[in-house]
Amino acid sequence: MEKTTVDLSLLSDVLNEYAAVKGSLITILQHTQEIYGYLPKEAIELISDQTGIAASEIIGVATFYTQFRFEPVGKYLIMLCQGTACHVNSSELILETIKDELHIEDGETTEDGLFSLKCVACLGCCSLSPVMMINENTYGSLTPEKTKKILKELREAAV
Repeated sequence: MEKTTVDLSLLSDVLNEYAAVKGSLITILQHTQEIYGYLPKEAIELISDQTGIAASEIIGVATFYTQFRFEPVGKYLIMLCQGTACHVNSSELILETIKDELHIEDGETTEDGLFSLKCVACLGCCSLSPVMMINENTYGSLTPEKTKKILKELREAAV
């Protein structure tokens, strides 16, 4: 049996506050993801034990909402908009640039754990198209050259 590498004690405060509160599952999942960066299987099992909600139901809720992840992501989560305005303004070129620079596909993380790429339907920044968010920062009016520069600066900052 594989030993857990997730410190479940980090969930104690969250579960003490919300486990008995009806309708608080999404809040618990949001806090869990804030703590771990994703929803670890072990955490889902603990949430199930503490709330009495079946793990399958918890997974069903979490998979319904795109905000939840079941795998760890890189230090820098790149969300590249694929909405209409971005598409018309060559977001495909930006996607190809990111894939070429980082050697990952949509949904993957670089081997060094630094970058993850996720294509999203819309970031709501149409006037900045093509646009991407990296963690909390928004980068607009992207070109392949500008994209390469951003990725290079982030890589250098992480060293």
